[in-house]
Amino acid sequence: MTKKIGFIGIGMMGHGMAKNLLAKGFPLTFKVNRNRDNLTDLIAAGAKEANTNAECAQASDIVFICVTGSPQVEQIVYGPQGLLESGRAGLIVVDTSTAEPSSSARIRNDLAAKGIKLIDAPLARTPKEAEEGRLNTMVGAEPEDFKTLEPVLKAFCENIFHIGPPGHGHVLKLVNNMMAMSFAAATAEAFAVAAKSGLDLHRVYDVVSAGGVNCGIFQMMATKTLKEGDVTGFKFGIANAQKDLRYYTHLAEMLPVSSLIGEATHQSLIQASNAGFSDKLIASLFEAQEKLNDVKIVPR
Repeated sequence: MTKKIGFIGIGMMGHGMAKNLLAKGFPLTFKVNRNRDNLTDLIAAGAKEANTNAECAQASDIVFICVTGSPQVEQIVYGPQGLLESGRAGLIVVDTSTAEPSSSARIRNDLAAKGIKLIDAPLARTPKEAEEGRLNTMVGAEPEDFKTLEPVLKAFCENIFHIGPPGHGHVLKLVNNMMAMSFAAATAEAFAVAAKSGLDLHRVYDVVSAGGVNCGIFQMMATKTLKEGDVTGFKFGIANAQKDLRYYTHLAEMLPVSSLIGEATHQSLIQASNAGFSDKLIASLFEAQEKLNDVKIVPR
C-alpha cells in the first residue's frame, strides 16, 4: 500500500520535496513551520494542510521533518501537540535537518519508548535540486527501516546512501558540511590575501580552476562572484553554516577529537556574522573579508 506522508516544514528545501512526493502519487498532509508563501501549488496538487503537528502525525504513516536544526526539531517532537505526545506506535519520523547528534539520540530514545521510530536522513545539494527531485540523502537506519523508506526517498532524491545505523546520517552530514564550509572559508581568506597583495583575482580564479584545488565548492563560491558580482551562487546561509559548525565542534569535543580546522572555520563564520552578514549566503564570506581587511574582491 502507498504510504501516507506527513511533512512538517515547507521551506526552501521542503517545498520541492513535498512537490515531488505529490507528483509520485504519495498522499501528503503538511504542517507549515514558518513560511506560508509557497503552498498554492501543493494544495492544487492535492496536499492537505494540518493545523497542528499532532494532526499531521495522525494522518500519516511517515512524517518528514525539514526544519533548520535541533531546537526546531525538539519543539516539533516535545512541544504542545507534538509528535511524542500524539504519535502512534508504528509511526516513522524522518528528520532531514542538519541536527546535533546528542539531541537526535535523546529524541530517538524517547520516541522508541512509544513505539515510534526516528530515522535520520539529512540532505545535500540545494533548493534547485529539491525542486528537480535530485537531492542526495545520507540515511541512518536499521536495514528493514531503510527498505521501507527507500521508495519514498526516491520521490525527491537522485542519490540515496544507507550509511549505517540510526544516528550515522546526522554525523556524516556534519563531517560533510565541515569540509565544505572549511574550504569556503579558506577560499574567501585566500582571495583577501590575493587582493591585498595586488594579484589579479581573475588570474587567481583561472589558475585554481585549472588545477587540483578546483572543486564544486570553489566554483559555487567564486564563479558568479568574480564574473558577475553576484554573491548568491552558493545557496546556503552563513547563519546555517555557523550552526552546523557549532554542532560539529560540539561532536568533536564530546568524542573527544581535536578539531583545529573545524574550530577555525566556526570562528570565521562567527566573525562574518558579527560583521553583519549572518543573513547572507556563503559567498558573502568574500564581503566579510572585504570589510574586515579593507580589500576589494567582489566587482560592483
